Amino acid sequence: MNAETPMDLSLLGAAEAASALAEGRISSEELVQGCLARIKADEERVQAWAYLDPEYALNQAREADLRRREGKPLGPLHGLPVGIKDIIDTRGMPTEDGTVLHAGRTPFRDATLVSMLYAAGAIIMGKTVTTELATYAPGKTRNPHNPEHTPGGSSSGSAAAVAAHMVPLAIGTQTNGSVIRPAAYCGVVGYKPSFGLISRHGVLKQSPPLDQIGVMARSVEDAALLAEQLIGFDEEDPATRPLPRPPLREIAMQEPPVPPTLAFVKSPVWKQADAQTHEAFAELVAHLGERVEEFKLPPGFKDAWKWHQTVMEADLAKNYEHDYAQGRDKLSATLREQIERGRRVRAVEYNRALDQVPALNSALEQMFELRYEAILTPATAGTAPQGLASTGSPAFCTLWTLCGLPAVTLPLMRGEDGLPLGVQLVGPRGSDARLLRTARWLVAQVQSS
Repeated sequence: MNAETPMDLSLLGAAEAASALAEGRISSEELVQGCLARIKADEERVQAWAYLDPEYALNQAREADLRRREGKPLGPLHGLPVGIKDIIDTRGMPTEDGTVLHAGRTPFRDATLVSMLYAAGAIIMGKTVTTELATYAPGKTRNPHNPEHTPGGSSSGSAAAVAAHMVPLAIGTQTNGSVIRPAAYCGVVGYKPSFGLISRHGVLKQSPPLDQIGVMARSVEDAALLAEQLIGFDEEDPATRPLPRPPLREIAMQEPPVPPTLAFVKSPVWKQADAQTHEAFAELVAHLGERVEEFKLPPGFKDAWKWHQTVMEADLAKNYEHDYAQGRDKLSATLREQIERGRRVRAVEYNRALDQVPALNSALEQMFELRYEAILTPATAGTAPQGLASTGSPAFCTLWTLCGLPAVTLPLMRGEDGLPLGVQLVGPRGSDARLLRTARWLVAQVQSS
């Protein structure tokens, strides 16, 4: 480590660290050591990790440094530590899905996205805490900003680890609000790409029409850097398609050709947001002036939350049938209730709910084509609730997850309690790079004021 190296390398963002690694100002081993030191100092308070093997992380880093010294080809994530949510299969590491029913489960093969991370040169730091089977019963993780508050879920550990500077990057998943909500509560950037961009093979199956992979980072550029390396066709996941990989980072870093116009959408759950959220968004809309217009969704959207619940719970009943049959007494009451409701859903109700999604997407496409670059809306009802018995409401994410639209939450505001208050942007399906470009533009607009 030379004299120009920062004292605490855990403070480096991913793009900044990648640049320092490429220029030889730091080594991957030093970067991982910095992250491990931060984990050692703060893990007892935050409890973000389900599994961590420091020596394995350091060995990966040493191999990455050797590869660089030998002049071998390097990937875009070479030497960067990444946390992996504990429902994503990682060869040789316990992947226990947040339930005692899967205790000791150690996969013999990597999930597709983990293989892609290794191929891009990433250092797999360890497994981050998830809620019970990625649903609502909390794990052990606490909010780094105030340990008496929830970090959100279900990607609790991933959001908290990035917020606490334990890793610059982490992977999460979202079936309702499990990337955007914890990222908003923990004050980091959370990005859920369009449905089908990232393979879910080797990831706990909850609801195939709804399950999506997302990323956590501390800037839009960092999120784009990570997500871009995960996008691609996988014959093991029928939701993916053989399409060109979008240049997320390159486009995200560009200035918009014209200033974007945003649609401020309160959505049918607006009344669930607290007063400080109403006030904060009124101030934000006023600040953006002519660049934002309020848009009211058509009446047909009001039942979307019910349709989402029908699909998700029916699929939970199907995919968690074995766990329910073998160990229902080991499941939380909330998960048992979801499964039991799902078991009562009729096939006609399930199919009718799924059949509504194309009409919702068609209406949203018309809105975007009208004049709007993205939707501006809350990420959550407010700041992270006090207490650790709940992970908060996902209601402000539900519609966009059901429709498979790309979404990003930005840590642009704070509540009266000093905790982060996320701003969510939602874009047209498939226009992920443009959404990230708009997100970076919005960050600049707010930070320059």
